[in-house]
Amino acid sequence: MADIIALLLPFFGLIFIGYLAAKLIKQPAEALGWMNTFIIYAALPALFFKLVSRTPVEQLTRVDFIFGEIGATYLIFLVLFLIGFFIRRNSFADCTIQSFAGAYGNIGYMGPGLALLAFGEAAAVPVALIVCFENAAHFIVAPAMMAMAGGDKRPALQVVADIVRKVVLHPFIISTVLGFCFAAFSVQLPEAFQRLVDYLAQAAAPCALFAMGVMLALRPIKRVPVEIGYIAIFKLIVLPMTIYVALSVIGNFDPVWIYSAMLLSALPTATNVFVISQQYGVWQERASASILIITAASVLTLPVVLYLIHSGMLPPDLVP
Repeated sequence: MADIIALLLPFFGLIFIGYLAAKLIKQPAEALGWMNTFIIYAALPALFFKLVSRTPVEQLTRVDFIFGEIGATYLIFLVLFLIGFFIRRNSFADCTIQSFAGAYGNIGYMGPGLALLAFGEAAAVPVALIVCFENAAHFIVAPAMMAMAGGDKRPALQVVADIVRKVVLHPFIISTVLGFCFAAFSVQLPEAFQRLVDYLAQAAAPCALFAMGVMLALRPIKRVPVEIGYIAIFKLIVLPMTIYVALSVIGNFDPVWIYSAMLLSALPTATNVFVISQQYGVWQERASASILIITAASVLTLPVVLYLIHSGMLPPDLVP
């Protein structure tokens, strides 16, 4: 357990430092803009490119892994949507944001650094595949669902064009595709350029976690949603167990792949959920509160997930 605490402390410590800095040093939210630009358009893309470009190409084409992970994620999304719509009697738009709160984890900011520290370089490929394809799925589902809810008044073709643009031009996806091409053709980067990529990649996790802490501090809890109880349970417990069972039943994966997917699914809700809610003017204060509460709760649940994995209590294949 001491090893797990030592693993998690830098991550939650950086979030706490960012949170504390935002509380003590009164800066407007706009001051974070350039750091977010650096993280999203430089540091994290460099990390994904580095991970993928150094991976044997045959490991990058595991369609069964991709569909298994995304399928399990959207199974939880669907269950949460049905609970909100038919049991809680919430609106279609509210249910969409609630479902993302329980299924869209902070895989971009927290995932790569934590998985690589927990499992080593062997986690690079599954992490890159999950971040790339799951983000692409969220970029497609979010505007499509909000258009169905009537929250997006644009013509259908404009919505589709916007979805395609966001998927094709997202820096995470571009960097992953470039890394795939470099791996497929065994292209070696010049040493100077490789050093630049390495420097940017090393900055990704610390900057992203610090920025996350700042963002959480700048979004105080104003309205706690009634739904937070079951959303938090689904996000932090049910989702990782569902992905673990789904991938272990599908089988034929390296244990690190299954455990990496489980760890990423156990991460707290992504701040992008608030961005989506703000974009469409739906469930905004409650989305912000959900992110903060679930992130705080993950301080307790993530060590348990890592302990179950490292102790051997969760075999990598439920159906040998």
